[in-house]
Amino acid sequence: MKSFDLQEAIHLLKTTPSVLATLLSDLPEGWIHADEGPDTWSPFDVLGHLVHGEKTDWAPRVRIILEDGPSRPFPAFDRSGHVEASQGQSLHQLLDAFERLRAESIAFLKRQDLTDADLARKGRHPDFGEVTLRQLLSTWVVHDLSHLRQIARVLAKQYKTEIGPWEQYLPVVDE
Repeated sequence: MKSFDLQEAIHLLKTTPSVLATLLSDLPEGWIHADEGPDTWSPFDVLGHLVHGEKTDWAPRVRIILEDGPSRPFPAFDRSGHVEASQGQSLHQLLDAFERLRAESIAFLKRQDLTDADLARKGRHPDFGEVTLRQLLSTWVVHDLSHLRQIARVLAKQYKTEIGPWEQYLPVVDE
């Protein structure tokens, strides 16, 4: 286990758009819109969710902590707000939007010149109560990694019936 390191976190956050572009850019529509069944997300949906979160969740909450602290609760995050926002957009439009928005978020973070004291500052989450900036930034990184894993799992499952006996060595297709 690691302790939070802002520079490492920024590096990981910075890489997510290029990882997604590399993985998804040239895939056929069937792969992009594949999901795991009812009420699950496709890679397209996950990307839309990441774009929506970039606009309404992460950097805005950092700003709230730095400007208002726990006196101003974070607005609730609409976990399915991406559905309407992504309608009519192509995968490439979402990839471009995510890359641009994430670059803006990273630039914002770097401009803050955050100290350990800043990372200990608190905000008020609508469900969890008081949280620190360190926790929020750590969660942002893990959120990205979790969704990268989710996309990889959805894509892997597309060949579940094709891998034959190797399924026993590839638990990702049964998660």
